[in-house]
Amino acid sequence: MVSGPPAYASEAWQGEALGFVPSTPGLLGDMGGVRPVLEADGFHFNLGYLSQVAYNAAGGYNHDRHAAYIDQFSLTFGQDLEDLTNIADAKIEGNIVNRNHDDSLTFKRLQDPRVSANDIAQESSGRGSITRLGWLTFARTFHDRRLHWRIGMMNKVQDFDQIIPCDFQLLSQCGGKSANSFTWYNWNVHYWGTTLQYKLNDELTLKSGIMEQNPNAESRGHAWSGSTRGSKGVVLPLELEIKTRINNLPGIYNLGLLFTNAPQTDFYAGKSQATGADDAEGYRSHHRTWFLYGGFNQQLTRHKDDATRGLSSSFSMSLSDRRSNLLHRVAAVSLRYHGLADARPDDWLGLGATWIEISKDYRRNQQYLNELQGTHDDVDALYHPLPGHTVNAELYYRLRATSWLEVQPVVQYWHRPGALRETQDAWVTGVKTVITF
Repeated sequence: MVSGPPAYASEAWQGEALGFVPSTPGLLGDMGGVRPVLEADGFHFNLGYLSQVAYNAAGGYNHDRHAAYIDQFSLTFGQDLEDLTNIADAKIEGNIVNRNHDDSLTFKRLQDPRVSANDIAQESSGRGSITRLGWLTFARTFHDRRLHWRIGMMNKVQDFDQIIPCDFQLLSQCGGKSANSFTWYNWNVHYWGTTLQYKLNDELTLKSGIMEQNPNAESRGHAWSGSTRGSKGVVLPLELEIKTRINNLPGIYNLGLLFTNAPQTDFYAGKSQATGADDAEGYRSHHRTWFLYGGFNQQLTRHKDDATRGLSSSFSMSLSDRRSNLLHRVAAVSLRYHGLADARPDDWLGLGATWIEISKDYRRNQQYLNELQGTHDDVDALYHPLPGHTVNAELYYRLRATSWLEVQPVVQYWHRPGALRETQDAWVTGVKTVITF
């Protein structure tokens, strides 16, 4: 007798084992009946709290011990408009983030302050203690819901490079690598734009759009502003995303290309001395540049009685124009296991490592500045350190204490912090806490 296919062979694609965990009941429940009433009227929201602690247990640039703490509150919401407007899938979507403390272990202890950061020990640190509008957009669908259109003050995370979750505390392991372009921004920064997603078939989606390229978007004055003041040009993204099943296990893959016409400053000032400088400081500008990113997230094993439990692996990479981008090549790989122990089916175990290569043009410019200063001594205050490459890694265990509380101890290893061989390798311990209200 020939046995039939596995019972799960025809299951629909779902990504919980890849790290895309659905919403669970929050601390406040139905909020005394308020939440069901709002949802019945088409208003859906998620209110969450995140804190991240990082402690320099050993090594780094500054050996003085410090426990750095940051936290944030985030409100993400959507208002369905289809019943009111008869427009297919019409909705308003928004995000507000309140970030506090701005206490970064990376800048205070781990790396030499004379070089730019290439990784962060607490991925949500930065941009100050401030409340910002992350996005506020209008969206709808066309062509039997195959074409999705969005417009407004937006953020790239609404549409692009969303194949890997942000579960690690190490920034280079948080999501994909498209933010390494430094021409658009993550999470709590908005800029004007419009995007289109078209489902070519059940597996393939083509994404594109046009977005404002505005260096002022990160400033405090832009936190709630809809002004385009400071805009330098546009970012044109193009991404192909594939949701598929391999050996009856879900996987998601992408490949993206960014182009911008906004002026980008060449790192190497010495080049401008021969060709003619474009600015007062002697650096040449490039009026167009590119950036490539891609990766995958694939489930590898599954429990017989639960498709959401098992091992998955992800990989992401980026390649940039080294003339004007600090992070020339970045590659990250990770393993995640959901529900390793039967007694803790909702817990996660994660291990990831990242390789980062700094732009050779940036290093070349550092050498050029040292020649101008007449110094080659690392301890000299006038010396400009010469970064090369770095490898960082993190191991975490995420404990789902309740449906609304997750506690995640982490251990990080930093090889050549700041990509400097002169800086001692560092060990970092930390705790990430997530509360859903």
